Amino acid sequence: MKHFEKTLDTKSIFDGKIIHVRSDTVELENGQQASREVVDHPGGVCIAALTENNELLFVRQFRYPYSEVVLELPAGKLEKGQTPLENGKRELLEETGAIGREYIPLGKLYPSPGYCGEIIHLYFCKVEKYEQQHLDDDEFVTVERIPVERALEMVINNEIPDAKTQVAVLKTAFMLKKITDGDLK
Repeated sequence: MKHFEKTLDTKSIFDGKIIHVRSDTVELENGQQASREVVDHPGGVCIAALTENNELLFVRQFRYPYSEVVLELPAGKLEKGQTPLENGKRELLEETGAIGREYIPLGKLYPSPGYCGEIIHLYFCKVEKYEQQHLDDDEFVTVERIPVERALEMVINNEIPDAKTQVAVLKTAFMLKKITDGDLK
């Protein structure tokens, strides 16, 4: 059975700098109607950057919605006219000063598909060199290097609540294990 909901009507609720909120009326597969509230977001990118010492580059920054400092892998929203990979390279340089090489896609993530259309693209890379950070005027971060095994423990122990970081760390650790074991094809 193919599941589908047909959009019958769309009403704009809010148009902001980053997000747009709309309320849709849909027809369900059984012919009845329902309402759907949707947050449209341009999408994002997250980079798991591995140093020469088998550490991942992280940033700590204050996240207003949670009123706390959050430990995350470098990430940011997608800018028009750039591919997700180009955005990822830019964010890695801006937030950490690192330039990566050998970028490998780790897939995409739907952070909250019940109401938000955001898609986050995940990548792995090896750090090639470092330059100066290029933070936005309203961006304040502290860069940290955490060994992959410790980062994996932190995810498992719920010390890293950020979803995109959890998934990218888990996928990176899995990929590195498969490389070490000679199983990566």
